[in-house]
Amino acid sequence: MSMTDALITRAEGCPFDPAAELGQIRAQNPLVRMTYPDGHEGWLITGYAEARAVLGDQRFSSRYELAHYPMPGAENTGEFPPAPPGDMTGIDAPEHTRYRKRLVGKFTVRRMRQLTERVEQVTAEHLDAMAERGPGADLVRDFAYPVPAVMICELLGVPYEERETFQRLIAAMFDPNAAQEEMFAGYAAVMDYIATLVVAKRAEPTDDLLSDLTVGNDFTEEELAGIGAFLLGAGLDTTANQLSLGTFALLQNPDQVEALHADPDKAVEELLRYLTITHTGVRVALEDVELSGQLIKAGESVTFSLLAANRDPARFADPDRLDLSRDAVGHLTFGHGIHQCLGQQLARVEMRVAFPALFRRFPRLRLAGEVELRPGHQNIYGVRKLPVSWT
Repeated sequence: MSMTDALITRAEGCPFDPAAELGQIRAQNPLVRMTYPDGHEGWLITGYAEARAVLGDQRFSSRYELAHYPMPGAENTGEFPPAPPGDMTGIDAPEHTRYRKRLVGKFTVRRMRQLTERVEQVTAEHLDAMAERGPGADLVRDFAYPVPAVMICELLGVPYEERETFQRLIAAMFDPNAAQEEMFAGYAAVMDYIATLVVAKRAEPTDDLLSDLTVGNDFTEEELAGIGAFLLGAGLDTTANQLSLGTFALLQNPDQVEALHADPDKAVEELLRYLTITHTGVRVALEDVELSGQLIKAGESVTFSLLAANRDPARFADPDRLDLSRDAVGHLTFGHGIHQCLGQQLARVEMRVAFPALFRRFPRLRLAGEVELRPGHQNIYGVRKLPVSWT
């Protein structure tokens, strides 16, 4: 199996583990040469220490237009365009700093924990609806997706009467079964809606994050719409797949449910580490950098497997075992450095509430059919369909 194939393939027989080849590469050398699909000669990182070092080093750029990408098929895409306004993932300081300074105060631990009561209410409402319909549900459709969708609607201040329409738009945007053209059309429709919402918030602010950002002249309307789309992409698809894949993992490891109830905070960190749904990233060296005794030259792309790094035995003992009593703090699932996920505290709140509530309500939850997983080449791994039932 090629290095690029190994990045998108989970271990045979286990949908949660990285391909065995990644572990073999890491054991030999956590920083190795890799030929990208377009012929570029760059690097692959599979070790925790090396990945963390690159993520925290501003001599490595996140700009899309500089990078070569490791996914099969990337050789046919040509050069990638620069990040659109508002997309913080694909820009560097000082432009990134301008965005982050204005946003970081909106996502503090304290502020996100204040949302716990509302997350509990939304979670209970969806569990009530599942129970009322009786045994049998697609956990992705009925629980894992709608809970973070409601919270994103509230964060952006989507009017209640428009939420059903908005959620249909974002469902089309994130539909893993859709053709590329349909996904692009879905993205355009969401952008149009958020742009309209920004204008409405400028004229008549309400109590939500998007309204807060319209105060003053820090951002243009185009940037505000882009920030809204960025928050949507970062906070919905990721959390929905973490909830669904995490539930699948718990159903496969029922001995871990007791530990989930005993310490939800610790359990969530371990699920984040073990699953690593955002599994692969790329940086580009802006100058020559020596790392682990090797010289990465300016202009070379460096791919890091966060999944392999989070399974590095040099950092986590017995890393391929799901252990919800483990102290997994320090995992790289939310990244590291200036690009570390802004919404990580909200995601934690949602998971700390949702997982225990699900297994308290349905202690005999079980799989009720074939689980459909998302294709590995998508940068967010997860579940398309998770049929469940209960006694």
